[in-house]
Amino acid sequence: MSNASSSPLIKARSGPGIQLSVTPESTGWRYLSFAVVELAAGETFTQLLADQETAVVPLSGTMDIRLGTDDHTLSRVSVFAELAAAGYAPPGTEVSVSARTSSKFAIGSAPAEGRYTARLIAPSTIRSEIRGGGQALRQVNHTLAPPIEAERLILYEVYVPRGMWSGWVPHCHDGRDGSPYLEETYYFRLDRPEGFWMHRNWLRDGSWEQTVAGGDGDCATVPQGYHSSVACPGSNMYFLNFLAGDLIGDDRRTPPCFHSDHTWIQSDWNDGAWSLPIVTNGALADG
Repeated sequence: MSNASSSPLIKARSGPGIQLSVTPESTGWRYLSFAVVELAAGETFTQLLADQETAVVPLSGTMDIRLGTDDHTLSRVSVFAELAAAGYAPPGTEVSVSARTSSKFAIGSAPAEGRYTARLIAPSTIRSEIRGGGQALRQVNHTLAPPIEAERLILYEVYVPRGMWSGWVPHCHDGRDGSPYLEETYYFRLDRPEGFWMHRNWLRDGSWEQTVAGGDGDCATVPQGYHSSVACPGSNMYFLNFLAGDLIGDDRRTPPCFHSDHTWIQSDWNDGAWSLPIVTNGALADG
């Protein structure tokens, strides 16, 4: 059971090394580990997990990634400039990242048996879609989601225009309301780093909620409940989702539960939207 009483906000530290880390021990949940690592040129990060699968997503820089005996060189200007390949490794496979230039990457893991082989997930195989509408329009890239094979891990990269919402209609995947059980992290980047994002987790009956604001490079966890995020009006927003839970293999395509109080908007995202001014005495001042 997750530690739902602790803050979901994980602040990133600056400089080389592990900038933020989420583990079952730190959250009180069962499956998902997630970290963001920055390496100076020439530095190497290595991880070997006997009973967990691992996924690596480059965020910036040029790096050599070894997945067992397979070597790959990956480069990404930034998450805002291009889609990147991702690396996947089964349990018992060493994952090594060596930085050719100053580099940053995300790495996550979850318990697994070893059903699938180590491999590179090419950008050409990653499905991209536009979801939502109105003030909840966003692009979702299915970095590690069916039909791309993994045991428990699921990954998405999401792009949200400034001032807009993501995860709307609000959804949950905590085992309540017939939903599957999945743990989730949101790693946020902002194209104007002086901006901020906001994220809310809450239960339908109103007995519990968490609302936090964070900056560029910070992370939010979803221990339970419905959840949504919003970008401030001055910054376009990217976030990387890592998820893992009870769903295995192709069952990872099982959808979450959507909050029925808000699903009406999906029939017409602009229904009832205001066009200003609404009420006026005839003399409208400049705002």
